[in-house]
Amino acid sequence: MPAPIELHYWPTPNGWKVTIALEEMGLPYSLHLVDIGKGDQFDPAFLKIAPNNRMPAIVDPDGPDGAAIGIFESGAILQYLARKTGQFGGPTERDRIAVDQWLMWQMGGVGPMAGQAHHFLKYAPTLEPPQVLPYAQDRYRREVGRLYRVLDGQLAGNRFVAGDFYSIADMAIWPWASGWERQEQSLDDKPHLARWLDEVGSRPAVQRGRTVAADKRREGGMSREEQKVLFGQT
Repeated sequence: MPAPIELHYWPTPNGWKVTIALEEMGLPYSLHLVDIGKGDQFDPAFLKIAPNNRMPAIVDPDGPDGAAIGIFESGAILQYLARKTGQFGGPTERDRIAVDQWLMWQMGGVGPMAGQAHHFLKYAPTLEPPQVLPYAQDRYRREVGRLYRVLDGQLAGNRFVAGDFYSIADMAIWPWASGWERQEQSLDDKPHLARWLDEVGSRPAVQRGRTVAADKRREGGMSREEQKVLFGQT
């Protein structure tokens, strides 16, 4: 059996991408929690793997040519794992291009925009002093809605995001899109997105990946110290 991949992780949408992929691919992994509320992401040992101080990151002891390798950025991790295992990257070159397109769409669009929507809708109003910014709230709420309409259109003609095959693009998008309610979105006019969310969410590996360290996730408010760490208010 291969040596476990070291997963540096916290239970957030970006973290879930990688736990879902590892579960789907059947790869053994050891969990190293990075408590982002306490500032573990600034630990010098972690920064050697992830210099941008963001999790997730992995260390694969059995990397290229048998040498260990550290990888940061969730999209790069997914691409690496797909190449390593020959799974979920797309069966043909055209399919792989489609997977890469939608993976980049998530990395550059859904993730950042949904993250900003969640920040301005849920977190900013709890700051001291409260930051209730209607312009920012409306801007990111609208942009997330636009992106989900794009996704719904793609899924109107495809079972999965990149085609009729399940891929790392689905694994990347689902953790963010499954939070549509927190982003103040509606599925009433997005039936294909709703169908896809249910199908992907019913996969056993997705369910296992989504529940890794679930007890560490806080759904309520943050302490002032956590806000300072996460939102750069130090």
